[in-house]
This record gives sequence, C-alpha cells and structure tokens, in this order.
Amino acid sequence: MNIFKKKTSPKEALRTSKREMVVATRGIEREIASLQLEEKKLVAEIKQTAKTGNEASLFILRCSASFDIVEKLSTLRSCRCTIEAATKILARQLVRLRQQITNLQGSRAQIRGVATHTQALYASTSISTGMKGATKAMVAMNKQMAPEKQAKVIKEFQKQSAQMDMTIEMMSEAIDETLDKDEAEEETEELTNQVLDEIGVDIASQLSSAPKGRIASKNAPPNAVTSPESTNVEDLEKRLASLRRI
Repeated sequence: MNIFKKKTSPKEALRTSKREMVVATRGIEREIASLQLEEKKLVAEIKQTAKTGNEASLFILRCSASFDIVEKLSTLRSCRCTIEAATKILARQLVRLRQQITNLQGSRAQIRGVATHTQALYASTSISTGMKGATKAMVAMNKQMAPEKQAKVIKEFQKQSAQMDMTIEMMSEAIDETLDKDEAEEETEELTNQVLDEIGVDIASQLSSAPKGRIASKNAPPNAVTSPESTNVEDLEKRLASLRRI
C-alpha cells in the first residue's frame, strides 16, 4: 500500500468509473457491429448455397440423359444431402453468431445499468453530504439562538431602548424649558421696556409742566402743604422703582 498516494475523492472515482464504462460500452458496440456484419454475410452464403443446390439439381435432371431414372434419383439425393449438410452447418454458425450478438447486447445493457446506478449513488452521496453540512449549520444556529440567550438579549434590548427613550425625553424637556424661559425673559424685557417707555413719556410731560422749585423734603413741617404735582411725581417714581425690581 502506497501511503504517499493521494486519496481519491468520490467525484474523481465516479469520473474514472464512467470513463471505463464508456470505453467498455464502445468496445462491445464495435463487436456487435462486427458480428452483425458477419451475420449478413452468413445469411447471404446460406442463400447462395441453397441456390447452388437447386441449380445443381436442375442440371442433373436436364443433362443426365444417358443415366437411367434410378441413377438420376440417386445422384439427386446425394446432391441434396450435400447441400442440406452445408446449409445446416451454415445455419448452426448463424444461430451461434446471433446468440453472441444477443449476449453482447445484454452485457451492454448491464454496463449502462451499472453506470446509471453509479450516477444515482453519487447523487445520493452528494445529497447526504449536503444534508450533513446543512445539519451542522442548523446545530450552530440553534446554539446561537438558544431561548435563554434570546430572552436575555431581548430583555436587554428593551431595557436599553427604554433608557434611551427616557434620555431623549429628558433632553427634549430641557430644551423646551430653556426655549420657553428665553421666550419668557424676552417677553418680560420687551414688556418692561414698553412700560418704561410709556412711563418715561408721562414723566417727561409731567416734569415739563411741574414747578421748577425744589421738591419738599421728607422732614418738612407738618403744616406744610404738598402740591398735587409733587404727589404725582412721587407716585410715578414708586411705579418706576417697582417695575425695575421685576
């Protein structure tokens, strides 16, 4: 046994077997064709022998006038016996030849059947090999897709998804709150400026009409009389101070 010889794969073995069977089938077909040609020649020879015997018989009957009837019959019988013997020999050869042709045709059919069976066996082996690989893949996938692992993965996914939703919601609320605060501050400042502008206009108009003397101090004597203009100015100053504290 040669340990260094490469192991033949099933595909290569099938290819070699098919090649050998094709060669054997072609050899048998050539032999069958040769025997069939020999059969045709033998049939023609049998016909020719029979025809020659008939011609010889007619020749004996026509050309043997010097013989009496007994000699003619004897000669004719011997001629026919010779022709029949030759014909039988040729017929036996023909029968044997046809038997050989039949046997070769049976061998050819058997070889073709073996080739078909080998092809079907190789196809079954290929299917078995494919199913084996598919089974291994399915086992690996089932191990990766174990129910416990899948449940754990799904639970973790739900947890992370909920956490992400909460984070996004908190960020959205913070952004909305910041935007609302900015808008409220802008509105407050705008309203304050608007009120201050209005108050400033009123103060300017009232100051223009107010007396140009000094405003009475807080420690003025009780019997001092406060004018209406100074009272209005004090009210406006208080309102302005309260608005500035907002």
